[in-house]
Amino acid sequence: MSRRPRAGHLLSAVLLTLVAATTSACTGQNTTSAAGPNASPRQKLTWQTCTAPTAAEGGSATGKPPGNEWECATMRAPLDYAHPDNGDSVGIALIRARATDPSRRIGSLLFNFGGPGGSGVSTLPSFADDYRNLRTRYDLVSFDPRGVGRSSGVTCMSDKDLDAYYAADATPTTKDEEKALVERVGKYASGCAKNSGHALPYVGTTNAARDLDLMRQVLGDDKLHYFGVSYGTELGGVYAHLFPGNVGRAMLDGVVDPTSDPLQSALAQAGGFQLALGNYLAACGQTSDNCPTEPQIKALLDRLDKHPIPGSQGRDLTQSLATGGIAQSLYSKDFWDYLTEGVEDAENGDGKILLALADSMNGRSTDGHYSTLQSSLTAITCADFSQRYTAAQVEERMAEFRKASPVFGEFMAWSLLQCTGWPVKGEWQTPDVSAKGAAPVLVVGNTGDPATPYEGARKMARELGPGVGVELTYRGQGHGAYDSGNPCVKGAVDAYLLDGTLPSAGTVCS
Repeated sequence: MSRRPRAGHLLSAVLLTLVAATTSACTGQNTTSAAGPNASPRQKLTWQTCTAPTAAEGGSATGKPPGNEWECATMRAPLDYAHPDNGDSVGIALIRARATDPSRRIGSLLFNFGGPGGSGVSTLPSFADDYRNLRTRYDLVSFDPRGVGRSSGVTCMSDKDLDAYYAADATPTTKDEEKALVERVGKYASGCAKNSGHALPYVGTTNAARDLDLMRQVLGDDKLHYFGVSYGTELGGVYAHLFPGNVGRAMLDGVVDPTSDPLQSALAQAGGFQLALGNYLAACGQTSDNCPTEPQIKALLDRLDKHPIPGSQGRDLTQSLATGGIAQSLYSKDFWDYLTEGVEDAENGDGKILLALADSMNGRSTDGHYSTLQSSLTAITCADFSQRYTAAQVEERMAEFRKASPVFGEFMAWSLLQCTGWPVKGEWQTPDVSAKGAAPVLVVGNTGDPATPYEGARKMARELGPGVGVELTYRGQGHGAYDSGNPCVKGAVDAYLLDGTLPSAGTVCS
């Protein structure tokens, strides 16, 4: 689990390793190079056939290209927008499927599925069926943001070292365990600096928002039409603040609270996952006789702290991995059955299912390779936020975290150390998303969302400003709302993106 929320899309895309996954990727390596005129809005994209995803994008040996309807390209962007003509450039990997009704085409619809750290290039084709209506009038476009996947994805450790890193004790109870955690976090940060230090100062959300506007221009659009999920809502809000006059039809789903600092966000997220766990347990109890209870789950995690159990491929299920796996299953109701079976199996000494869920959280494919998902998430988070917490500060607030969630509280509290010792200073305390003069932005909040608690949608709408933020409520479960299958939500979003018709103020979908 991480401080910043991840989109349900990314859960599904990676968790399909439990069954079968097919995703896509661009051709070519998007490393940094001299900028020059190639990083300008006048650059011409060379679209070509997409290939299967790389390991950095979450691909495995069984990955397949997405099909003939998809094409890929690389956009050059200044690495440092403060010196666009003199600095290096970074390649931004793009993927596109053309509108199916060209005579009624509005433009491009750009997707960011969250993380931060998720590969949009590998995610969009996997969920394209959900956007069939939108594709009638839009070219569907997504991308690997800078520092992600093929767009100079941040790497920090070897696959073997990451196996050990994620399995290690993340909730210390002694001074020796606390010291070991701090040392691991420091070693991780040093690895990121060694392997990706050149890019680390430039992977933050402000630069990603500037990339979006460059993308808009290169794609030939007068306005940015945007579909942001989870962290993608924060990116969308920052874009609206920087370029209010360029906002077209935009929708934010699974909304990050832009007013929360990392500690407030982690505390709210602990409560969000606790709420989701309670909702899962209540629903499970109505349909099954073998549902776990919260005390059972807590007892299981306590046992795993001292006595890990066998998982798969010679790896054990530890307390840290099991906690992450349980949290991952709460991103979508579609995976509640995996949680039920995984907990039951773990109580019988078999950790395979919970380990697979944990691997999806950490971006580990079935062949043992890690994507840049978590390393990119950390790098972007630490480039954005200036707060650097100490172990003493975490301990001071621990009682609040335990109260918010007996199951996830300690895990979330200690995750605040992720930027401690980071080699790059953060940009802000909280992001500014005020967007006076922007076109309306539809903000969709889910009352049962574990990763981005519902209150974040209301605060995002308020911070965007009067006449800009328009809130829609979905009374449901899981992370995000559009892909929940709820026809009310989908109809409202499609009506705005396709026809420009906003829902009435205070609209609630159940």
